[in-house]
Amino acid sequence: MNKSIITNVMPEETRVAVLEDGELMEISVERSESGHLVGNIYKGRVKNVLPGMQAAFIDIGRDKNAFLYMGDAGRQAAGRHLTIGQDVLVQIAKDAMGDKGPRATISLTLPGRYIVLMPTVDYIGISRRIEDEAERNRLRQLADKIRPDGMGVIVRTVAKGKSQDELMKDMAYLVNMWSTLSARAKRTSAPALIYKDADLVVRIVRDYLTNDVTQFVIDSQEAYNRVVDLLRYISPELMDCVSLFESNAQSGDVFSRYNLDVALESLQSRRVDLKCGGYLVIDHTEALTVIDVNTGKFVGNTNLSETVFQTNLEATVEIARQLRLRDIGGIIIIDFIDMDKPEQRAAVLTGLETALKKDRTKSNVLGITSLGLVEMTRKKARQNLSGMLYSPCPHCRGKGRIKSPETVIIDIKREVRNLNKRSRPGGRLLIQVHPQVADLLKRQDEVRRLEQETARTLAVEPVADMNPERFSLLWKPD
Repeated sequence: MNKSIITNVMPEETRVAVLEDGELMEISVERSESGHLVGNIYKGRVKNVLPGMQAAFIDIGRDKNAFLYMGDAGRQAAGRHLTIGQDVLVQIAKDAMGDKGPRATISLTLPGRYIVLMPTVDYIGISRRIEDEAERNRLRQLADKIRPDGMGVIVRTVAKGKSQDELMKDMAYLVNMWSTLSARAKRTSAPALIYKDADLVVRIVRDYLTNDVTQFVIDSQEAYNRVVDLLRYISPELMDCVSLFESNAQSGDVFSRYNLDVALESLQSRRVDLKCGGYLVIDHTEALTVIDVNTGKFVGNTNLSETVFQTNLEATVEIARQLRLRDIGGIIIIDFIDMDKPEQRAAVLTGLETALKKDRTKSNVLGITSLGLVEMTRKKARQNLSGMLYSPCPHCRGKGRIKSPETVIIDIKREVRNLNKRSRPGGRLLIQVHPQVADLLKRQDEVRRLEQETARTLAVEPVADMNPERFSLLWKPD
């Protein structure tokens, strides 16, 4: 597989795209102003305790308090009681989303190149992506040998095949970092930021740059220099794949060069076309995401059952890609086209699970419900791409629909009739509406009929910047 990482750096924003065999698979965007909180460690102060929920709200010095659920910490939190005003060291596990503040945990982690150090728990874990049992056992033994007493370690996928010396080097760096953070936390008053996770460029090197990456293109000299310096220290064998893209008036930035701006814009669409002629429809709600699969123009070559099966199989690959691209998390319900044969349903489920194995974010396919819907979950840590790039429409307020002009006209008639019953001041009644509604009022001669019905003089005034659903009624003297 030919894997590429394309990075566009501006003072205000960094964008990173991951391509596999030339196809866009992931996009990450980080704004300089807002940054990202996930991974940051704060010395916080308990503001409120919710005993019935085993939770607390922690002041971390930002506009929203962090929500700490003690149940997430498992045995580490057993018997631990928080009190209002108490100082506590927490790490952000999920960014703030909508009206909800960030989610915090007391299970701290410090990610390195090959390992993740967990200084507050006694545990050893091996990346699920390392499937060879002999290699898993070797790495488990190495991790147990090099970890400090009482601390936990997760061995990352990139550690596969690495020596004890390479893992020791990573461990020494992380243990020293923890020692520095602990000392800083003791002498700092809460609330305060104790540790800030690396910026997007460094996280891409740390988490994504592996031996299967053939090119890592960056269009910023400063970011390029940082990446090269970092690789010289942690993975000098990967330095050859890094290149600097020098933009000019003809080429634009590196995203334009690889036609990624068009792909990024398409992620706002609900509809995703499949190569076979079928399509997906992706809808988000507060509680979950729903994906509907349709045959569309695909009529197949044999029979209906096979056409449906082939559409669903192709959909599994595209669904896995869209989940990564849009960074969709939480509960996901997939409505595949109904299949009669049990073996076809099993094959579609297997196809979905296989396609999801390429996803670095943990997901879990739960199976098919009695209604024929596929249930799955995907870990949700950050606001999805759409939530970052777009704001809810001020007219529809996120519904995706607004009242039709015909509906608004009926609302106007209802209000004029009610107003006419309550008072009879002199003068004429001015109706201010969106131009589209004004045009329909005049075209259908609604004003004249309403004047006859109410025995009032009416006038219509188009207001260009008015919400299409709104209208205003004003009495004007003659």
